[in-house]
Amino acid sequence: MDGRNWPQGIRERIVGPLLPSAVLIPIIERKEGLTVLLTVRAAHLKHHPGQISFPGGRMERTDRDLAETALRETHEEVGVAPGQVAVAGYLAPLPTVTGYVVTPIVGLLDPDAKLSLDHREVSAAFEVPLEFLLDQRNQEHSLRQYLGIRIPVIAYRFETRHIWGATAAMIDSLQKQLLIK
Repeated sequence: MDGRNWPQGIRERIVGPLLPSAVLIPIIERKEGLTVLLTVRAAHLKHHPGQISFPGGRMERTDRDLAETALRETHEEVGVAPGQVAVAGYLAPLPTVTGYVVTPIVGLLDPDAKLSLDHREVSAAFEVPLEFLLDQRNQEHSLRQYLGIRIPVIAYRFETRHIWGATAAMIDSLQKQLLIK
């Protein structure tokens, strides 16, 4: 949870404590099968513009816990009310090189929920079949440079979308949890 497993040199370059945050991994039951809702971050944002992510953000003082953070942020970003999500569980917190420790909250989203995107935060939302994300053959592995250090990165390509970084790492964590024998 504190970045101890990061490549040598990364942890030392992050100033200050990791800030708690949470995302919702929204799973939707469709007649074709289960899907996962993802968003595209707005192009004008300072951090990670245009990247694919789960709805979520930093914990606020008024949030009772990280599940409330994820549900509040989901409501703000895509318009889904907390009552339209059944929290199913938590994945292990993921420290990020940008100074956050993100707790993924897995939730079952009401399939009838209507999205209302806040275009100040997200430019689009789309669904990916869970079966696609659970198939390890759909993973790509590479190394990326960050602060002069090579970091292993997981990615998925779905149609025209490139899902990578912390979002892909959370999908990998979900995959490992669901496929435990």
